[in-house]
Amino acid sequence: MMRKTLVVGHKNPDTDSICSAICYANLKRKLTGGIFEPARAGQVNPETQFVLEYFGVEAPRLLNTVRTQVKDIEIGVTEGVKKDISLKNAWNLMQKANVVTLATVTDNGLLEGLITVGDITKSYMNVLDSSILSKASTQYSNIVETLEGDMVVGDENDFFSRGKVLVAAANPDMMEFYIEPHDLVILGNRYESQLCAIEMEASCIIVCEGAGASRTIQKLAQEKGCNVIATPYDTYTAARLINQSMPISYFMKTDHLVTFSDEDYIDDIREVMTSKRHRDFPIVDKNGHYKGMISRRHLLGSRGKPVILVDHNEKEQAVDGIESADLQEIIDHHKLGAVETIAPVYFRNQPVGCTATIVYQMYRETGTEIEQKIAGLLCSAILSDTLLFRSPTCTAVDKAAAIDLAKIAGIELEEYAGKMFAAGSDLKGKSDKEIFYQDFKRFEAGKVKFGVGQISSVNAEELADLEIRLIPVLKQARQEHGTDMMFFMLTNILTESTQLLCEGPGAEQLIIKAFHLEGEDANIQVKSPVISLPGVVSRKKQLIPVIMIAEG
Repeated sequence: MMRKTLVVGHKNPDTDSICSAICYANLKRKLTGGIFEPARAGQVNPETQFVLEYFGVEAPRLLNTVRTQVKDIEIGVTEGVKKDISLKNAWNLMQKANVVTLATVTDNGLLEGLITVGDITKSYMNVLDSSILSKASTQYSNIVETLEGDMVVGDENDFFSRGKVLVAAANPDMMEFYIEPHDLVILGNRYESQLCAIEMEASCIIVCEGAGASRTIQKLAQEKGCNVIATPYDTYTAARLINQSMPISYFMKTDHLVTFSDEDYIDDIREVMTSKRHRDFPIVDKNGHYKGMISRRHLLGSRGKPVILVDHNEKEQAVDGIESADLQEIIDHHKLGAVETIAPVYFRNQPVGCTATIVYQMYRETGTEIEQKIAGLLCSAILSDTLLFRSPTCTAVDKAAAIDLAKIAGIELEEYAGKMFAAGSDLKGKSDKEIFYQDFKRFEAGKVKFGVGQISSVNAEELADLEIRLIPVLKQARQEHGTDMMFFMLTNILTESTQLLCEGPGAEQLIIKAFHLEGEDANIQVKSPVISLPGVVSRKKQLIPVIMIAEG
């Protein structure tokens, strides 16, 4: 079965992260014919929502984790059986499928119980109980099948539910003393023995060695309500085999079954499996339908979810559970801080202003047609990440890609970018905390851990209001994340400047040092805890690198 690969961006995704995931998944599907699904590791921000609605594209599915689930690994796919099949039939199915456990299911596939090789073995320990066949309410069709016989008189759909099983080894005079009504009698071709069993009101006689029954015996059996089965086996073999005709329902386990859902995480079920002595555990879906079996050996060497990362390569920014995923590729434009991989992966990292620019190049390199919607998403991502080419991260490659994509998408760059930025600046109805985490990332510089959030807007009044509102949020966020410092960029797209909020011991001093604001410059640009940074609009290229250098 073809495995589905998830294409996902970083936590707190921006427009580039989500649009690149959608467009790269589309490219991979076209190139390989495989199953590639775009996903997101956080909520869609207003700017990205505008872009998706503008081009009529649905937001990717939200991923809370990519931890390995039961549905991600190979399991034993054995079909469920009906609970009325015989022990012999169950044994043959086990041998054919090379399994030791069968699941019994209802007509609509719901799990009913389990029968194991051990359960079948235990059934042979009850040979001294001559009534066990009737206690198990064995259907005559099972007896006929097990003894490879024919139903001469009677209905195969009836059940043997009263009496014991015995072999008529004595002469008819003696048989009268131990045959009771409703018994099942195994006998040979002697007319007198057959007649005696019928007269003693046996429920069924089994005639061995293919002898059959005369018309007189058949007629009498019909009159007395006695079933007649003919088998090619001798009496010893028939007596030995007949217990195998019992339905598995009499021996299967139905209570306190240990089952797992196909949505369960492998890490969670491993401990349960270790504490139980069962060989196999049934897998069911959320509605209780049987899917297959899982055992400890299925967990050995199991592979995680296939994942492709776009627009990031650091574990801190990746979706939870990335360490257990089967990482396939990384497409990014940020500094290297790559997650660890078990095997080599395809890693494309370029010094451009946007991951979407790289994805655009891959469409062109492979000669893959760029549809209007795809062009619109890629162009939007470039405009967002480069702030309409104003960001210092913007390269000539980004600008050329955006111009080409705009033609395909049928948009005018300046006009469309204005609408997109305005949508992203609309923070009505959002709490201060939601605004703070709209575009937030964590970083490490040596032993120092810090976080940086950013809001870009064309509304100067709105940005000024956020200065006051977000300062308490910075304090709370630093405590929640256990970071040494916390920063927030209030970036004005029109003036190409940033008001930087600082929180934490030494945070302001670090920025003053990093941007060489000592002396008179510090007095002009620092109004604690806010530092004015004219010309600074890029977190990735203008803020993070200088913090890293200053802290290093």
